[in-house]
Amino acid sequence: MVDLGGSLAVASKGLYSTGVSTDLNVTYINSGGKVGDTLRAEVTCDKFGKTLAFTSIKFTNVKDELVARGSHTKFVALAWKDPNNKVEEFSPRPQ
Repeated sequence: MVDLGGSLAVASKGLYSTGVSTDLNVTYINSGGKVGDTLRAEVTCDKFGKTLAFTSIKFTNVKDELVARGSHTKFVALAWKDPNNKVEEFSPRPQ
């Protein structure tokens, strides 16, 4: 879920190809419950650059208690070149 969530956070910025994972971390804090219980995931794209994208995700249970958190770093330099991107407002500016 951390991998998928991080990739979707990058895609939400307009990249058609979401790059390659360079780092992925999960920390389990509490029991998520039992089979059939609902968990909520909230993903944030913390930094979106021309080479790397950094995302974080938190998982909460129905009582809104934190049960796990994760981080995902993606190499996106090559993904910027995909012609299917919709990123005009996010594209790195030439320096």
